[in-house]
Amino acid sequence: MTSLLVHGATLLTIDPARPDPFVGWFTVGADGRITAVEEGTPPAGLDASEVVDATGRIIAPGFVSAHSHLFTSGSRGLGTDLALYGWIQAMTAVTEKADAQDVYWTTRHGAQDFLRNGITTAYDFTDVGLRFEAQSTTSSAYVGTIPPVEYQHAQLRAKVDAGLRHVHSVMLAQGAFSLDQALDHVDETVALAASVQSDLHLGVAVSGTVQWAESKATAELEVAAMRKHGLINQPHLLETAYGVEAQQEKFAWYREAGALGPDLVFGHFIQTTPEIIAEAAAAGCGMSWQPMSNGRLASGVASIPEIRAAGMRVGVGLDDQSCTDVADPFSNCRFGIYLLRATHRDPAVMPVRDMLTLHTLGSAEVLGISDDVGSLRVGRFADFLVVDPRDPDTGPVWDAYGTYVLACSLRNLEQVWVGGRLVAAGSRLTDPEAGQVVAEVHGRLGRLAAS
Repeated sequence: MTSLLVHGATLLTIDPARPDPFVGWFTVGADGRITAVEEGTPPAGLDASEVVDATGRIIAPGFVSAHSHLFTSGSRGLGTDLALYGWIQAMTAVTEKADAQDVYWTTRHGAQDFLRNGITTAYDFTDVGLRFEAQSTTSSAYVGTIPPVEYQHAQLRAKVDAGLRHVHSVMLAQGAFSLDQALDHVDETVALAASVQSDLHLGVAVSGTVQWAESKATAELEVAAMRKHGLINQPHLLETAYGVEAQQEKFAWYREAGALGPDLVFGHFIQTTPEIIAEAAAAGCGMSWQPMSNGRLASGVASIPEIRAAGMRVGVGLDDQSCTDVADPFSNCRFGIYLLRATHRDPAVMPVRDMLTLHTLGSAEVLGISDDVGSLRVGRFADFLVVDPRDPDTGPVWDAYGTYVLACSLRNLEQVWVGGRLVAAGSRLTDPEAGQVVAEVHGRLGRLAAS
């Protein structure tokens, strides 16, 4: 049975197998996946439980954030003039006191913020419950005792309850932990995730910690977890502009541990060298690029043209909502384009169509989930955005990609759909508990700050 028919819109399918844009239609089955995508008008007699006439609108896949920290959504406006390590310490000063219920609500707050802004899938670096200590701009560590697995369960439930599709990424234990103890935490999280009965959950991953580690054993531990459960690993590496030489030396830890390969996705990957890029590309590694947060934290500009030319897969993320500040994927696209064009003094270094592709299909490919999300193709989930370029009016649409990426913004975002289900109309979420989420976050973080 066809559950949904959408017609009349200009479609940006992000499907490499067919040219677009085109005015057309698509249908969605009862399982929330696309069953047909065609040009023109739907055939007479095509019945659907729900019909959406999107004439005059532009429809594209929901944005995929390849690098996010949803629990930080209630910590904006902190560490405003600090670089990475100082900002993390300032931003987590309140949330480090959180219990499982607190982190449930902060994560759900971040998830619904993403959905409202057109981000339908996120790679989520979960809060591991350890305290972050910044010794200097070049030295830091996570310390403390890992909380019970219920802390991870709360963050999984929050994403599902909010309606956000996701990859759940867990940090390994650090400090005075044995290999078995560290792996036990990952084992528990993987087992827990396997019990989640929702197509919103797309898998578990490892949050690599070599950037903060003191020993090469950390890379070996990450590889052990990856191999044991078949997980991808996204470490923050080569990010901050401080201690660059030490960061570059740690790249070798991954090589020596046997980690370099398609399952390793470098988060940020800014302070590179031509040799590091070439080695990572040859091994099949990917990377996630966070333009707005890299600017906010003065981390630098990733060498995206060189990285893409070397053949590395590139995705795009919104990062922490507390350092991207406004989780706006339209602005993230424009900021990325502008940064690269200004740095290289060449408009060809980042074409508009390429930028949108990186923030949708590119992110899905890097995370290994492109069979489910990232494009409007048969078999993919019907996660899509309805954007109205005439409310407010952006003028005639001469180039649909140009208008969508450069001229449209959150104010033009009319609807967000996940799995063929409307989750946001304008700035309003359809979730009846959305208001409660806001109240819980304000109340809980206020009490934690006062404690």
